[in-house]
Amino acid sequence: MSVTTLTIDGKLISASQDETILDAARGAGIQIPTLCYVDGLSAHGGCRLCLVEIGGSSRLQPACFMKVAEGMVVQTDTEKLREYRKMIVELLFAEGNHVCSICVANGNCELQTQAMDVGMDHERLDYTYPQRQVDLSHERFGIDHNRCILCTRCVRACDELEGAHTWDVAGRGSNSKVVTDLNQPWGDSPTCTSCGKCFMACPTGAIFKQGATVAEMDHHRAKLEFLVNAREKKQWHV
Repeated sequence: MSVTTLTIDGKLISASQDETILDAARGAGIQIPTLCYVDGLSAHGGCRLCLVEIGGSSRLQPACFMKVAEGMVVQTDTEKLREYRKMIVELLFAEGNHVCSICVANGNCELQTQAMDVGMDHERLDYTYPQRQVDLSHERFGIDHNRCILCTRCVRACDELEGAHTWDVAGRGSNSKVVTDLNQPWGDSPTCTSCGKCFMACPTGAIFKQGATVAEMDHHRAKLEFLVNAREKKQWHV
């Protein structure tokens, strides 16, 4: 496998030719913020938090998709990128109904963490206050669409890891939402195996365990990467 040399934030880095900028940066200890990306699942490129500046290009590129190239010069933490990421986080808060103080994921929420990292101490945008439902029809889990950021991590986890494809995205624009099967109550789904992988993948408090209360939830996202690695290495046989 050929090796590529590139520069990220002034640091000379060697990476495999098939790696993305995000892979190369993390391998070198450089953190690029993400929300829709999670180890063990395919890249989605929807949240745009991982956009980076590349020398010679006027366009910002998603680090989770963009492959490394010989001699590439990448900037991951410029004033332009910081302001852009802050605006993205503010949009996510304004477009949903996120009240951290009463959320089951308070203190263990990636959206909350990103808000602190970008220095969001107030909201500059008007809240839209959408009318969204909470589905408690499943015997083990629930989904609060008010907290969903449409990262599709639950969709990809269900499809790529469990193979059930219970989850999907329906609607357009502000009416978009994740649905189970043909937009029926989660508890009525004939395809759901109750494995909990969607719960593990969720970055916010949108998907939660029944009975969880404020700040009690832990997603155990590392289990997703463990499952992927175990399957690739054939550590068990079904």
